[in-house]
Amino acid sequence: MEKPIQYDVITFGDMCVDLIVTGEDVVPRFGQVEKLVEDYVLEMGGSCCIFACQAARLGLRVGILGRVGDDDFGHLIIRRLNECGVDTSPVIVDPTLKTGIGVALCQGNDRAILTYLGSLNAIEGSDVTDDFLASARHLHHGSYFLHTHLKPHMPRIFQRARAIGLTTSLDTNWDPEEKWNSTLLEILPLTDIFMPNEQEILQITRQATIQDAIRDLQIYGVSTVVVKRGEDGAQLYVDGHKTAECILAPVAGGDSVGAGDSFDAGFLAGWLCQISMERSLEIACLCGRAVAGAIGGLAGQPTWENVCTKG
Repeated sequence: MEKPIQYDVITFGDMCVDLIVTGEDVVPRFGQVEKLVEDYVLEMGGSCCIFACQAARLGLRVGILGRVGDDDFGHLIIRRLNECGVDTSPVIVDPTLKTGIGVALCQGNDRAILTYLGSLNAIEGSDVTDDFLASARHLHHGSYFLHTHLKPHMPRIFQRARAIGLTTSLDTNWDPEEKWNSTLLEILPLTDIFMPNEQEILQITRQATIQDAIRDLQIYGVSTVVVKRGEDGAQLYVDGHKTAECILAPVAGGDSVGAGDSFDAGFLAGWLCQISMERSLEIACLCGRAVAGAIGGLAGQPTWENVCTKG
């Protein structure tokens, strides 16, 4: 007898915390110079973790697989995920690890990030069991380039997931090494929905325009692409054609941390509920905009009721 589906979505946690420092001038000066800043927030970070929280807040059943250290930051991550409704039972607490941390220096509409990986990239290919994959309807993978221990195994993991019957989505996020390769070209044909931002899709394809990048992705068998463009909104491409676009008025006062990850969750929440892709794009933009207007990746995340009464 087959086991019942436990989750709507599963993902791999890039487990870390974010220390977000904000101010008009947050650029450090060496030489033992002390500078004052306006504010800071210490919050759970990690693109996949933020994605998982937003997906759960939108009513999806979400499970996350990851590793954290047996330390205060690790305990904070598990607590915040649980508070958002994410099932953390697959998370491994590893006393040999230090939990990862990202230090975001936010100034105006820009930010610089310093990252200590620690637990963030600690998941191994062997951690991803068939039982975990078979527990879900959909597999979302984010932070592809930071999950360095998973990268060699991801094509096979996507193959296994699709063979079991899962649909898949991918958001690479930025490549700190700016090489934009590894096993990515093997994964793209196994991806139902590809969700890069504008800079990422141009870097991955080595093209100068989004349209040229979309044409190249078709060669690799990618049929559905959702491109995030920051304050310029987002675009949906199906079989090489732009079928929808969403532009919302920008918001001020936030730091944009996690906006793209909540956008991903919003789109998938609509899509998995069999809402049209055009409406799913609107829901995604509402989620991204709400988070962009807050400090930290979780503070502005809307619920399903929030996004369904707007747009």
